Amino acid sequence: MKNEWIISDNSLNEEDLLKNESIFNVSNGYIGIRGNFEEKYPDYYGTIRGSYINAFYEEVPIQYGEKAYAFPEKMQKIVNITDAQNVSIIIDGEKFSLFEGTVKSLNRYLDMEDGCYVREIWWVSPLGKELKIKITRLASLKYLELFTINYEIEKVNFDEGIIIESGIDGDVTNFTNESDPRLSSGHANILSVVSMVVENDIMQIVSETKNSKKLVAVTTKHSCNVNCDVSLLNAYKVAKTIFKTEPGKEIINFTKYNVYTDSRRYKSLVSQGIDIVDKLSRKPFEEILNEQRDYLKEFWSLADINIQGDEKLKLGLRYNLFQLLQAVGKDSKSNIAAKGLSGEGYEGHYFWDTEIYMLPFFTLCKPELAKGLLKYRFSILDSARQRARELGHKKGAAYPWRTIIGKECSAYFPGGTAQYHINADIAYSYIQYYLATGDIEFIKECGAEVLFETARIWIEIGHFHKGEFKIDAVTGPDEYTAIVNNNYYTNAMAKYNLKWATKLYYELLDKDPQMLNSLCNKISLLEEEIQQFARAYENMCLPYDKELKINAQDDSFLSKAVWDFENTPKEKYPLLLNYHPLTIYRYQVLKQADTVLAHFLVEDESDIQTIKNSYDYYEKITTHDSSLSCAAYSIMASKIGYLDKAYEYFIETARLDLDDTHGNTKDGVHTANMGGTWMAIVYGFAGLRIKENYISLTPKLPKKWSGLKFNFLYKGAHIQVDMSVDKTEITIQCDCPINLKINNVLYEIVSNQKIEIGILPNK
Repeated sequence: MKNEWIISDNSLNEEDLLKNESIFNVSNGYIGIRGNFEEKYPDYYGTIRGSYINAFYEEVPIQYGEKAYAFPEKMQKIVNITDAQNVSIIIDGEKFSLFEGTVKSLNRYLDMEDGCYVREIWWVSPLGKELKIKITRLASLKYLELFTINYEIEKVNFDEGIIIESGIDGDVTNFTNESDPRLSSGHANILSVVSMVVENDIMQIVSETKNSKKLVAVTTKHSCNVNCDVSLLNAYKVAKTIFKTEPGKEIINFTKYNVYTDSRRYKSLVSQGIDIVDKLSRKPFEEILNEQRDYLKEFWSLADINIQGDEKLKLGLRYNLFQLLQAVGKDSKSNIAAKGLSGEGYEGHYFWDTEIYMLPFFTLCKPELAKGLLKYRFSILDSARQRARELGHKKGAAYPWRTIIGKECSAYFPGGTAQYHINADIAYSYIQYYLATGDIEFIKECGAEVLFETARIWIEIGHFHKGEFKIDAVTGPDEYTAIVNNNYYTNAMAKYNLKWATKLYYELLDKDPQMLNSLCNKISLLEEEIQQFARAYENMCLPYDKELKINAQDDSFLSKAVWDFENTPKEKYPLLLNYHPLTIYRYQVLKQADTVLAHFLVEDESDIQTIKNSYDYYEKITTHDSSLSCAAYSIMASKIGYLDKAYEYFIETARLDLDDTHGNTKDGVHTANMGGTWMAIVYGFAGLRIKENYISLTPKLPKKWSGLKFNFLYKGAHIQVDMSVDKTEITIQCDCPINLKINNVLYEIVSNQKIEIGILPNK
């Protein structure tokens, strides 16, 4: 059914319009356009009118009241670029607007099968002229430079000509909100028009960022199926093409082709923009739309998750996966921003969110895109090395907490730079990719160097004390607890990093000593360091409280007073917006999963009873003020048998943006939560884990569902999992042998096979 692929919302309420600007964004990993109205809103309505290029940035100074050594002096931020959305329809001097005249019908929706955003409108002007308009826009997944808008216009009760004005506007600013630290708080005017061309049916505006001197060009061309009198205008920062159509009843089909090129990727962005738009504008819009459908048909054949018994949830999950595809960078210069390309929240920065919450989906469903994300981290390795030296480390690399081009952008070091775990998170994602794909050549090319350089940092910041390797003065994922000793998550992930760096070294020494020797010479790595890695991970301090029988979040966490949740009113959440950090740091209160997340990622470090005890303890003091949190709690609730609770947490993740449960979707969608939703299904209810020599499943179907079906790839095998109330069928298509463990029974698969098992009981 088509409705299973449609997200719709016809509200013209100002608050809903702002939210839907994010919801209805069209992006392709390179460009992203918010779901604004081409004809704009009335001036008294708020809007965040935005167009973005992934990894296209401005560099701005960071202002400190007091500054210390090695604080970042500059930061990068995503740029709101030239607005190419503008299209106006004029009838006898009356401009089409949904806020004037009469709207007889409105249907506004995102089609996730076709990959386009549509508005279908039947409008009557104040003077009684009726139009039926269908506006379709898409950011092409095949031609990444292309954002196109197509108009089908039917004159219902008149046949006079109409005017179509199409413009590109270089007078743009970034959105700011000084009261919210998650948004930009300044530097709105950062793009200046440096040249405009309006000739030979082409409009082009070239703009430059003020400080970093990066250039971006938007080049536009049109097609129209009816005869028109065409004129081009060049005004202050705005280029316009005006089409005056001749009288007649023929349906007008008007297409606007916008091509984006930037100086980070294109040597001749002006001429290349013109060449690309000239080539693509020869394609009818229907052909571009068909190519979009074909791309998505292939994507959904593997990525789709079919939930039986809850259509609303199924739709929400599909939306999340669609947004991940739209957000993921598709070249080595880009990654996935915290808000994708749907808004300016967190200023377009990349976080550890990518590796822990989004990469798993791509690793198992789109490994070529996962490899691209990992290549991005490799591309900024030199910057991470430089940052390590700034922090006083003699060796190794310290990846930035938030960045675009590899330089640290976080001005608040207790919650940023101190989160050294990002090194281990990145290393972890390389290892998981390797175990899932078997792509040893990529590990030789990029992964080994990243693993060795990230592992070096732990030796630099850790030390031995009473026989244990300890890591002091770090911040874990729980940003409500900062600068602590022996954060369990950090230490457990560092152990994994060190262990695999050691293991990989000796594996390469055995299988490709020439390659290893070359790499060791390049980074001056000695075998003595590898021995240090081994000694550190074998003696890693993993805090444990014998009385509570849990892994302590850090050395001091359990000695603090518990936050007074009973007397904290709802309007005081999230705490970070209502309390000074020092107040929060003094209490046992978590922003998001920390130790619980570690128990998911490196579950073999603790026995199941400790994991359960830890879950029970930390759940009570977690606010879930971060959108990253509920997915981790859902996954672990599934593992320990709290199926009802796992389902409740999953509900919180599945439609977070569609239902705007955090109240800030207007600033952009929550891409990490979207990845977490997929993980709550696949790693949670299906119990998938990637182990060294096999992949495992422990399926458990929530009570409210009658079935669940999904697919993934493992070492070239295509595996389909079909869970129903009384059984699970697992279908494997493979050319090479793989090991698959299901409910602790190991199957050695040598060819295509179907396995049927009873499903584990709900608890």
